[in-house]
Amino acid sequence: MSQEAAVLTAELKRLDDDILKPAESFPTARWAACITFTGMLAGVFGFCFLWTVFKGIGTWGNNNAVGWAWDITNFVFWIGIGHAGTLISAILHLLRQKWRTSIARFAEAMTLFAVICAMQFPLIHTGRPWLAWYWLLPLPNPNGIWVNFRSPLMWDVFAVSTYGTVSAMFWYIGLLPDLATLRDRATHGIRKVVYGILSLGWNGSNRAWSHYEKAYLLFAGLSTPLVLSVHSVVSFDFAVSIVPGWHTTIFPPYFVAGAIFSGFAMVATLVIILRKMFHLEHRITEDHLDVMNKVTIATSMMVGYAYLTEIFIAWYSGVAYERYAFMNRAMGPYAWAYWTMVTCNVVVPQLLWFRKIRRSVILLYPVVILINVGMWFERFVIIVTSLHRRSLPSAWDMFSPTWVDIGLFVGSIGLFLTLILLFCRFLPTVSVSESKAILPGAAPGGGHHD
Repeated sequence: MSQEAAVLTAELKRLDDDILKPAESFPTARWAACITFTGMLAGVFGFCFLWTVFKGIGTWGNNNAVGWAWDITNFVFWIGIGHAGTLISAILHLLRQKWRTSIARFAEAMTLFAVICAMQFPLIHTGRPWLAWYWLLPLPNPNGIWVNFRSPLMWDVFAVSTYGTVSAMFWYIGLLPDLATLRDRATHGIRKVVYGILSLGWNGSNRAWSHYEKAYLLFAGLSTPLVLSVHSVVSFDFAVSIVPGWHTTIFPPYFVAGAIFSGFAMVATLVIILRKMFHLEHRITEDHLDVMNKVTIATSMMVGYAYLTEIFIAWYSGVAYERYAFMNRAMGPYAWAYWTMVTCNVVVPQLLWFRKIRRSVILLYPVVILINVGMWFERFVIIVTSLHRRSLPSAWDMFSPTWVDIGLFVGSIGLFLTLILLFCRFLPTVSVSESKAILPGAAPGGGHHD
């Protein structure tokens, strides 16, 4: 064996050890403490979910004026979080951006878990989730009643379910080589059997790699239009209405840019903790954070432009109701929420122009946390401030969340983080096969199977 080959072999083994160590070792006290805490928060979500089912959505703060509130706010927020995963994995894979390798697997998992959290809120908003299949799925039923295919809420069902299914398949296909590696390295019988079943008989042959790369490329191509379509369809829930503040054609690109913006911020928020907890600083480097933050500042400027465009069009239209809707956002009872949104989404991200902040974990973390806060407030402002002051003053009302509203939102965060921790514990958070492929000298022919 030549010296170069020996060095490469040693580097490949070290890469396996670094990335697969969390999945092969016993849970640490730090991981156990984290999942205990997040599991308790997930339990809060379960309790509030059941409380709503048995008591009804009257336990929420919704009223006749504000029929949509925290539930739909949380739905749009979590759907937006899930967009960065598909963007990083699919679009950047098609563009052959190698920097995505260290964060793509984690972002894909984040997409699935965010979609799972998002789907809970429309389900419970129906009031009778056990009849959701009856009202939401286009299935024949004894009464001959079909769903309303003209409703954008019906479009949501198709868009989100398709997005979740394709994203899950894309994620699982990418996992196959790494599951086989875990199978081959497993020392415990049960783990070897489980990983063996999940790896679908992967043998690492040239034929297997050829089919794998074709399938991965196919799902990347299928996922790419979904990035644009899913949040566009979600925006139609608002844009096709006649409610002042919602009835605008800028919503589809505005929602897509905001989804990518919030998604990248959430990826950075979790990756910063992940790389520290599992000692992956040399795999998820400051260069990765730097590139992600450049995308974040670009999408922040798009979102800020959309804010200004909304205000300009409302003024230019000459429609008094449209003008009032945006004046009420900026100077009405919920002005504090509007200016929190603008500060967190437009002003704070400007700090990312400075290279020192983009590459410093300590300086960066408060910025991405505030972006997440701002993007939640964006959805709150769009929904609540457009509904609580309608055309007739007799229909005006204020929205205040109840403990059930708060519990569902905080609990959904706990559910999301619990799924993230389980993923980090049992599956590789970084793609081992793709990391090997970009090592110097590992792929002279340009493909994984070389």
